[in-house]
Amino acid sequence: MFSEILKLSLIAALCAGPALADDDDDTAPPAGLLSGHNKEDLPEVILSVGEPLGGPWTLKSGTYYEVEITADGSGEIGLESDGFFRAIWVDEVVIRGLEVRPMGLASIEFDRAGTMEIGFIAIKPGRYDLHIPGSTGEDQRLEIEIE
Repeated sequence: MFSEILKLSLIAALCAGPALADDDDDTAPPAGLLSGHNKEDLPEVILSVGEPLGGPWTLKSGTYYEVEITADGSGEIGLESDGFFRAIWVDEVVIRGLEVRPMGLASIEFDRAGTMEIGFIAIKPGRYDLHIPGSTGEDQRLEIEIE
């Protein structure tokens, strides 16, 4: 009786084939919001004393974006926002090949020339801006709308 059960179990396992196969595929691409088809590159932002920031940006909620921010070293310069950094989910900040995965950002600052790349998902629709702290010129502001 035991050999018959074993034989039937073996036949069932062989017939099932792929249904019992390990479906963990380590080479599968990311899915959902982090998938490649959902990613867009934004124009590079150049930080230079007295120069315009560029823009405006129109972003789509749920889309993954990457932006390079480069300071030319003309002065200590940064970017802050009253609401933009709270309206996005920051995936990573990459500086010289080092990846930081923060819970969020309040501002960024460059003490010397360099580039950082920020990857994020736009979440909360609204109108925002990134601006150079203490600046008053309209060119020192990058207008952003998340739809």
